[in-house]
Amino acid sequence: MTTVRQIVAFLDELLQPGSFQDSSNNGLQVENSGRVERVCCGVDASLEFFQEAERREAGLVICHHGLSWGDSLKRITDLNYRRVGFLLKNDLALYACHIPLDAHPRYGNNACMAKALGLRQLKPFGAYHGRDIGFRGTLPAAMTLTKLAARLQQITGNAVTVMDYGKPTVRTVAMVVGGGAVALDEAARLGVDVYLSGEPNLGAYTMARDLGMNALFGGHYATETFGVQALGKLLARRFGVQAEFIDLKVPF
Repeated sequence: MTTVRQIVAFLDELLQPGSFQDSSNNGLQVENSGRVERVCCGVDASLEFFQEAERREAGLVICHHGLSWGDSLKRITDLNYRRVGFLLKNDLALYACHIPLDAHPRYGNNACMAKALGLRQLKPFGAYHGRDIGFRGTLPAAMTLTKLAARLQQITGNAVTVMDYGKPTVRTVAMVVGGGAVALDEAARLGVDVYLSGEPNLGAYTMARDLGMNALFGGHYATETFGVQALGKLLARRFGVQAEFIDLKVPF
């Protein structure tokens, strides 16, 4: 029998959540009675996700965006009560891994995206509280920005926002997926051809235009589905549990 504590100990050793400065209280956020036969992985700790995980008879859910952020669970009322209450009522444990999963060099969101794009000569990129959480690298061959955007859309299954203020043919890429638009200026300083992230915003648009920088945004949710999927597959191999990714097709 696999227990929650066994899986948590393994994930804590792998991801080293205590070594990152993060507003998310990473690690085990809600415990269950102990036993786990099925793990469901997802991006967000939402009621919709919990309900689908319960329908699939999961004992543990793993989320990139958990429930506990700073003192967000200071009071278990209203939506906090509904979410935590659902987990407790259905004996569902919750493990959250935010920045540690973005940064992991093999199973992280950025590492998996870099692999999907076929980037080579990877180097750390994207400073966040003194730690690099993204990567930069080189495409196997130069391609047009339009073709790279189409490739990103194919990988994520999501519409891509294109900010084409740099050169039309690109070879080098830097990325911090999800809500990492702020690292666009770092990519420009390094002379990277195109910056890739998840969620576009007004600041990124203004910066890209002023810097003459290309940027692609594949969606916050869509670019952060990769890490939890990789963790699920790893846990299935390591512990022999059933692991599933629940894709809610969030359009942001």
